[in-house]
Amino acid sequence: MLLKGAEIARYLARPDPTRPALLIHGQDAMRVALKRAEAVAALTGPDAEAEMRLTRLAGSDLRKDGATLMDEIKAVGFFPGPRVVLVEEATDAVAPAVAAALGEWAHGDAVIVVTAGALTKSSALRKLFEPHKTAICAPIYDDPPGEEEIARWLAEAGLRAVPPAAMRDLTTLARALDPGDFRQTVEKIGLYKFGDDTPLTPDEIAALAPATVEADVDELIDAAAEGRSDALGPLMRRIETQGIAPVTICIAALRHVRALHLAASDPGGVQAGLGRLRPPVFGPRRDRMARQAQGWGGRALEDAIHLLIETDLTLRSSSRAPAMAVMERALIRLAMMPRGRR
Repeated sequence: MLLKGAEIARYLARPDPTRPALLIHGQDAMRVALKRAEAVAALTGPDAEAEMRLTRLAGSDLRKDGATLMDEIKAVGFFPGPRVVLVEEATDAVAPAVAAALGEWAHGDAVIVVTAGALTKSSALRKLFEPHKTAICAPIYDDPPGEEEIARWLAEAGLRAVPPAAMRDLTTLARALDPGDFRQTVEKIGLYKFGDDTPLTPDEIAALAPATVEADVDELIDAAAEGRSDALGPLMRRIETQGIAPVTICIAALRHVRALHLAASDPGGVQAGLGRLRPPVFGPRRDRMARQAQGWGGRALEDAIHLLIETDLTLRSSSRAPAMAVMERALIRLAMMPRGRR
């Protein structure tokens, strides 16, 4: 049986223990691993590894000795409770062994969970699981988790009071982070809010989200975009000591100004334009960029883009001018440019 859409996440959160087998496959190994861990934990309950109710088999080993799978699903454990036999990194070579085990599976046997990478439509494993009447096939796509899945993770982390603004920022953050990093961020937020019944705020999410290595560069560019020319010198000295190249600063500034121009030019307004950015921005950062875009206006931002393009060409040319000084001068000019032209 092939699962589709939202039913994939719902099923893997609460898999049916009366079904004999589950195939989880996808291009992203981290996403597959997270879903596999979630499904196995739901099937076996706590302490499965310690109580030897979870047996792991490598796909490469099973290819050499297919009878191992049959032996493991029929084995009787020392501890009571549901059992799972996990076949990891499976390929089509293990399909005959899995098919034989499915044919002999009976209620009370261990549930078979198979994980695999990307499988084509002609894959023997997919052809085995997708048309099967009781086994389940769950393809994992590279889509970010939806609001329903995020809400479930928040509940598991003990977070109940999540207002719409906070959920919006969490959904945006889920699109920006790898699934493993996002799940860890949710757990960190849960620990931070432990014993705190007040609603989760966007500021708290921003403070707990993974910090980027470009944080100082972002602060520098914000100073230029907000006309704070007096702050540029100290920030430039700090960045210079970190060994960040002037071209890197210029590229980041150009990316930022283009994002502001996109937001300022959007027919639906600045907020709609910011919502189209990739990677997305959220929380206080989004509000700050909205104020910058509104303060500049479209025409002024076009002039800023031209200035930064000229600076980038100078930095990449054979000019003998000190590169960091060229970049600092460009940012000072940016900070002092007239704003508000539409």
